[in-house]
Amino acid sequence: MAGYRTLDGVDVAGKRVLLRADLNVPLRDGRITDLTRLERLSPTVVELADKGAKVIVLSHFDRPKGKVVASMSLRPVAEALGEVLGRKVGFAADCIGPVAVSTVAAMADGDILVLENTRFHAGEEANDPAFAAEIAALSDIFVNDAFSAAHRAHATTEGIARLLPSYAGRLMQAELDALNAALGTPKRPVGAIVGGSKVSTKLDLLTNLISKVDLLVIGGAMANTFLAAQGAELGKSLQETALHQTARDIMAAASSHGCTILLPVDFVVSETFAPNPPTQVVSAQSVPANAMALDVGPATTGAIIAAVQGLKTLIWNGPLGAFETPPFDAATMRLAAAVAKATDGGMISVGGGGDTVAALKQAGIIDQMTYVSSAGGAFLEWMEGKALPGVAALSI
Repeated sequence: MAGYRTLDGVDVAGKRVLLRADLNVPLRDGRITDLTRLERLSPTVVELADKGAKVIVLSHFDRPKGKVVASMSLRPVAEALGEVLGRKVGFAADCIGPVAVSTVAAMADGDILVLENTRFHAGEEANDPAFAAEIAALSDIFVNDAFSAAHRAHATTEGIARLLPSYAGRLMQAELDALNAALGTPKRPVGAIVGGSKVSTKLDLLTNLISKVDLLVIGGAMANTFLAAQGAELGKSLQETALHQTARDIMAAASSHGCTILLPVDFVVSETFAPNPPTQVVSAQSVPANAMALDVGPATTGAIIAAVQGLKTLIWNGPLGAFETPPFDAATMRLAAAVAKATDGGMISVGGGGDTVAALKQAGIIDQMTYVSSAGGAFLEWMEGKALPGVAALSI
């Protein structure tokens, strides 16, 4: 990973600082249900404000497609950010134009202001140079603290960074440092756990990982495709028949790179996908015709845990089974506890992806991992080895 500019040594006193955040928090009935993104943003906001900057926060919210949609306003999010910070946070009803200009002009050093949803303007997602320039004119410095949006070449993630002195915020910095420790220059041996339902959605990920890691654990329904490609009987289990050859090719390529692939040796199966149905443990080679694999079995879980104990670095993306539906959370929960213990013993552990974060929260080990990314798509694209425009724009 190339070097990038950080806030270290940057004098922001009296400066107008545009801070690109990710305020795309979950809302239900007009109420924010998870403050995690606001809490993770707060160290950068506080640091800038305490150093005398005029902090101008900008973000997208949902998908208004270039139109003003009242239910997608950032006003309630700005209020919630104020509560998280314990400070007054102002709000401007637009991110460009007279309203934005006059509200920014009225700011004093140390003030915090949230601008309205950038996606209310089509120029945001189009990375329109004129739109980027109009927002850039509001400030002296640009700080990007939204790694979760860094895979998009939008006006407020990439365009503005080309127009102003630009730096990574503390959240972006922590994310990049963690990811570099996991795949850039990892302590070896390094392993990856990849779950999910379909090989087709993670082809680029698997292809990149087999050239970077020493051990690749494949779980979830995607493991079914690899097993079926080798002749296993999978019953009614989800799998992708059209990708059997692709699975065989991935395994051959892994072997040539010296990467060991660990596949399930047993499954917990049921005839019904529902909470707490009758289940049985069977060989991964012979799932009954009327049953489906919904979690890896105890022997597989034990083998994965034993392998993890020999690692110095671990990346986790995807649960081992249908963890949302008991008892098919058992393997993921058991593995999570083992990963937490290994991390306590010195292993570097980095997790990311929506289902992964949810599973780690369910297991109660979020705070015991070295780092857990909430970035979603950006995290996945980074694992796929793709360049992220929002990060590239901050490169030294």
